[in-house]
Amino acid sequence: MEPDTHEAERRFFAALQDGDVDRLEQLLADDFLLVDVLSGSEVARSALLEALASGDLVFEAIDALESRERRYGATAIVNGRTRIRGRFKTQEFGAHSRYTHVYVRQDGRWRLATAQGTPVVVPD
Repeated sequence: MEPDTHEAERRFFAALQDGDVDRLEQLLADDFLLVDVLSGSEVARSALLEALASGDLVFEAIDALESRERRYGATAIVNGRTRIRGRFKTQEFGAHSRYTHVYVRQDGRWRLATAQGTPVVVPD
């Protein structure tokens, strides 16, 4: 059992960068929803996993720069900052963002229920 979400965060970013769909299936809640940092569009769990499995979506680097956690019973909110680089199909992308991740305790572990990123326009 993870005492906090720091290990869940580390596993999430590592699984994205490794394209490890099996590990993500364990980490993401069944109704996980991502709000894309670049477009603001909603990305369902299944669409994210399919894009990674097909190789259409590749994260070349994810640098987690900072994070802090607040807990409310079986829910934890993590706010942090990242720099990411990758590609979607043939289009390269990069972002410096602040994010909010919402974790819920399910079956004795933290699972990521939703993630939303906001671009940082002026570097910190």
